[in-house]
Amino acid sequence: MSPKVVTRFAPSPTGFIHVGNIRTALYAWAWARKNNGTFILRIEDTDKAREVEGSIERIIESLSWLNITWDEGVDIGGQHAPYKQSERLDSYVKYAKILIEKGYAYPDPYTNQEVAALRLQAEADGKTFLFRDFRPDTFEEWDGTKPLRFKVPELKKYTWNDAVRGDLSAGIDALDDFILIKSDGYPTYNFAHIIDDLLMGVTHIMRADEFIASTPKFLSLYEALEITPPIFVTLPPILGEAGTKKLGKRDGAKDVLEYRSEGYLPEAMVNFLALLGWNPGGEKEIMTGEEICSLFSVERIHKAGAMFNEEKLLWMNREHMKLQSKESKLLSVKKYMPMYSDIILEKLLPVIIDRISLYSELSAIESSEFRFFIERPVVDIKKIVWKNADIDDAKKHLNTVLSLLEDADFSSPETIKSVIMPYAEEQGKGNVLWPLRSTLSGQEKSVDPFTICYVLGKEETSVRIRLTLDTL
Repeated sequence: MSPKVVTRFAPSPTGFIHVGNIRTALYAWAWARKNNGTFILRIEDTDKAREVEGSIERIIESLSWLNITWDEGVDIGGQHAPYKQSERLDSYVKYAKILIEKGYAYPDPYTNQEVAALRLQAEADGKTFLFRDFRPDTFEEWDGTKPLRFKVPELKKYTWNDAVRGDLSAGIDALDDFILIKSDGYPTYNFAHIIDDLLMGVTHIMRADEFIASTPKFLSLYEALEITPPIFVTLPPILGEAGTKKLGKRDGAKDVLEYRSEGYLPEAMVNFLALLGWNPGGEKEIMTGEEICSLFSVERIHKAGAMFNEEKLLWMNREHMKLQSKESKLLSVKKYMPMYSDIILEKLLPVIIDRISLYSELSAIESSEFRFFIERPVVDIKKIVWKNADIDDAKKHLNTVLSLLEDADFSSPETIKSVIMPYAEEQGKGNVLWPLRSTLSGQEKSVDPFTICYVLGKEETSVRIRLTLDTL
């Protein structure tokens, strides 16, 4: 029987969390959920010099916004607590001492200046600087005041299987005596994540391709500790829209919460990021988080880089807006159109959703496209007449429409259209509908006049027509 699937997301609190980080978390979460496993949120905070205040809270906020939930973690605890590396120092010391006892770790005898000199010497000799070439013959006892280095047990070629990339290998040049624990008492990433994954029972590591080069070092350490490595799942890089280089800040590698501020739905963001490097097969593109988890498989993660296309994200956001409940749509619209009544907004919803890709776009278009629904427009009599018609024609058609609407069913734009259109087709659509649109909206371009009548209601529609007739 296979062990229970355990995945983790282990960001460093060194700044904002961008889409590449979030996709890693998303895949780890989806794989755990697919297999009824455990997803852990761990914080790798051992680089205190680079730590940014508030980053942990922002990581939690980002994941929570996207409805990516965890079973154990820094904020909720769990059976493997604590979940901040800075609070797990005893564990690293314990395994460091095991390595020392095995002869696989030693205190670094050199100062920073001496290491710099050795590096220059190697460069002068035309060699790649490898610390193992300058390893001392005898080791002092480690008292914690100097960095502790890993002593590579064996220089050999390593071959390993990656669940996405297949069989990979690297020669001895990839191996060196790297630091396990720094002089400040904090472990390096290379050491700490291996110990944490061991103690937390992690079975699958979702990771960026930049870690492939370091894998031989990890494998050497796994062997020294007699640990079976977890399964490596190397994700494809996310590329900028040009498709030639990794996504950078100029291309959209920004704080994921900026997308929330811009009006993107979390469901759309999750859907979009899930398909940046994976697909379930078939033509289906619009999926909920639950559907993504049920369909997710490591085998269908791509090897090649995935291009970040913001137009595709906008389209996907629009599709997810359509899937929202009426109540959710109203809440989102109300945020940008607070002065509109619920009755008007409910009637306007289909028009609004058809006009925008982001709810935040309402800030720019509300006054020009919808304000006339709550504020009676000032009608320009010169613009109320259609082409070669005259004022008398406009007056006649408005009077006729007013009469037709007296007994009309205002339950939908279609029922209103069924009453007006026969007359409009008989008299010429422009002759009838142009003055009606102008009277109701004060605009040359707007939503169709039948929808305007429906949203305004019979009473307000009639009032606006009469007010215009009084001025003709």
